[in-house]
Amino acid sequence: MRVLYVDDDRINTLLFEETCRFAGGFEVQTAGSGAEALELVADFRPQVLVVDLHLPDTDGYALLPELRRACGNAATPAFLCTAEEPSQVQQAALQAGFAGCWTKPVDLNAMLADLARLRPTA
Repeated sequence: MRVLYVDDDRINTLLFEETCRFAGGFEVQTAGSGAEALELVADFRPQVLVVDLHLPDTDGYALLPELRRACGNAATPAFLCTAEEPSQVQQAALQAGFAGCWTKPVDLNAMLADLARLRPTA
């Protein structure tokens, strides 16, 4: 499964990459800004988007429709990552089109379970 992870925090990015590598079955590309993500998305064609709420050049809510447009798939599943209180962002994330909201530090088992539900069955 191809996943684009967008977060300006290098530690969170490394944790996500290593978790996916250890779990197996993931091809991960990462970006540290909205602009970088938009450059990557067209060639990479991710099957899932994981976007941080607060990025240096945009926010996750504004970036999601741009990424989907650049992917050429308005239905690309996406998850919002944030350190914000879940009760304050969960509803907004769902309204913005995210399939879910992961609170940092991310529960890695829950994250992998969410991603596993999106895997195509062979």
